[in-house]
Amino acid sequence: MLRIGLTGGIGAGKSEVSRQLAALGAVIIDSDLIAREVVAPGTPGLAAVVAEFGPEVLLPDGALDRPALGRIVFTDPARLAALNAIVHPLVRARSAELEAAAGPDAIVVHDVPLLAENGLAPLYDLVVVIDVPDAERLRRLTALRGMPEDEARARMSAQATREARLAVADLVLDNSGTLDRLTTRVHDLWHQLELRRA
Repeated sequence: MLRIGLTGGIGAGKSEVSRQLAALGAVIIDSDLIAREVVAPGTPGLAAVVAEFGPEVLLPDGALDRPALGRIVFTDPARLAALNAIVHPLVRARSAELEAAAGPDAIVVHDVPLLAENGLAPLYDLVVVIDVPDAERLRRLTALRGMPEDEARARMSAQATREARLAVADLVLDNSGTLDRLTTRVHDLWHQLELRRA
């Protein structure tokens, strides 16, 4: 098994890279998806979040109100740390279960947004950083996702700097261009991963 840590700042294109790698045969373990799973209605994770942040982070149907929680944690590092202390251990446990089920010959790609922030690089055989200049990430968040600029900047500043992410990279995947260019680069990356697995 080859264990890859895939990371990049918000707006860098991790979801697209993961989708393309999955189509090529990678087993994707998406930390964001798992983070949603572990705080779904009825889970101990959601109960812990409500105990910490109060019922105002719930929607009327009992699901987590992510925008409301985001407004609390993305402007207050201590509150973000409190949320991470609840969610991260649950995500790690579920990720380990999924990896164990992948099989010995798999290329397992852990899509981990906060890999650099949490010092997780040593957990993987290789770390791949999707790199996009900050100005382009900001443009994507505001123009493509419709995020208000102040919220986009707050989310970007809550993450590691571009330099900190690049410092943990074994391989860097540039996603500052077109989708076609990205697809070519993902195929090149997959070829390198297959060679390292062999």
